[in-house]
Amino acid sequence: MAKRGDVLELAVLGLLNESPMHGYELRKRMTALLGWGRMLSYGSLYPCLKVMLRAGSITEDSPSHDLPGARAARRGKIVYKLTAEGKDRFAELVSAAGPSAWEDDSFGVHFAFFGATSAEARLRILEGRRSRMEERLDRVRTSLSRSRERLDSYTIELQRHGLDSVEREVRWLSDLITSERVAQSRQSRSTGQPPTTTSADESSSTTANRE
Repeated sequence: MAKRGDVLELAVLGLLNESPMHGYELRKRMTALLGWGRMLSYGSLYPCLKVMLRAGSITEDSPSHDLPGARAARRGKIVYKLTAEGKDRFAELVSAAGPSAWEDDSFGVHFAFFGATSAEARLRILEGRRSRMEERLDRVRTSLSRSRERLDSYTIELQRHGLDSVEREVRWLSDLITSERVAQSRQSRSTGQPPTTTSADESSSTTANRE
């Protein structure tokens, strides 16, 4: 399971990779990005920023340090910027395509930065997320079929709602995977390079060879 601190770090690095930001703006953008249903607290954000400052991934700059009086108070917000080390760290985190990238808390953040992610990593993350959601779909269907007689109509409707949500995400992911493969195939024809082979492709090939 993805650690919340790792998800926060990726979100901070990704947003600062787009442009420098002060703490309030960063908090607002991260709340929208993380989608956890509530405002990200400064008690979560600033400890994360301090760790990243010590690691050298970001720097802080106060644009008002040379300004007098009222102007300094008005423009005294600290601006956070990405360093060269931070760019390297972002590239490392955004390319991580293992199981932690498929989890509910982290998938959306990874997806938000797909524009800075390699085609191979994008496809692996999408396929991993789909696999994870298909497993969840099986569990929900099994639970619904086993408990239908013991549940009231409202609880059954709630479970159906959950089932519909998972089914929609699986279809959405399948469409994205198809689009990624088509785009990679076109790219490979234009460059003469073979398209990306993922674990799902390798598994299908192995099964076909056995048959």
